[in-house]
Amino acid sequence: MAIGVRAIKGRIGNIENIRQITRAMNAIAMTKVTRMKRRLGVARPYIAALEAFLAALLAQIGEGTTGPHPLTITNGSPYVGILVLNADRGLCGRFKGDLNRKGYDLLKELDERGRILAGGEKARAYFARQRVEVLKGYVRVYEDPTTAIAHRMASDLISLYSEGMVGRVVLVYMRFISDLAQLVIAEEILPVRVKAKGPEALVEPDLKDMLDFTLPLYLQGKLFSTLLETKTSEHAIRRQAMKNATDNADELLKILTRSYNKARQQSITREIADIMGGAEALRES
Repeated sequence: MAIGVRAIKGRIGNIENIRQITRAMNAIAMTKVTRMKRRLGVARPYIAALEAFLAALLAQIGEGTTGPHPLTITNGSPYVGILVLNADRGLCGRFKGDLNRKGYDLLKELDERGRILAGGEKARAYFARQRVEVLKGYVRVYEDPTTAIAHRMASDLISLYSEGMVGRVVLVYMRFISDLAQLVIAEEILPVRVKAKGPEALVEPDLKDMLDFTLPLYLQGKLFSTLLETKTSEHAIRRQAMKNATDNADELLKILTRSYNKARQQSITREIADIMGGAEALRES
């Protein structure tokens, strides 16, 4: 019985250590999600304004001698790039699985025409296990999203599109709705098709030059915005996962503490019975 008591006590100690870790990770994730929500609150109006401005420019295509920009029309390539934005670290609940499954489902639908671009170590490792060749990888570069990495990704996508290696690019990311709600999105970002309706704009001196500048800037802004959306969602889901783990540890500690107390009482009762039995035997002798 003493062995059982020691085993239960050991389990209680292990779970207390785990609870301490999950509680700390919950606090860290809460701090990060708060910071990311502030950044996202600034980025969303920016990308909305940029889309409206780009829409105003695109509305003028066809007027005068300016034709469609190469980034706004199909290039004839049958291949589709699927950029999956995922995490570099685990312990984030359903986050990495939902994004990878969405990317893999799109890949299966496209059959031989799909090309994976893996964002994050969890995407790279997943598609490697599926024996899928990764066209481009972005591992451990956007744990803290910056415009520099968004610029690099946008440049890579424009190069792949301009060279005809892909005819479309679909972005798979997770949109942050609230701390308890996040949505996996698959959105085509190349060729560029802006749905927003922009105000009338007077463009000088040249519409083509303005589009040459604005379209890459829009792609960079779009990627930066989706990186922020995805990382905010990741931290929110990790915080919830760590909270659930801490709650489960608390519940398990209650159960184990009751079992420990019961086993300890049984051990004490057995020892008392042995002592009384020994005393009775001495009296009879």
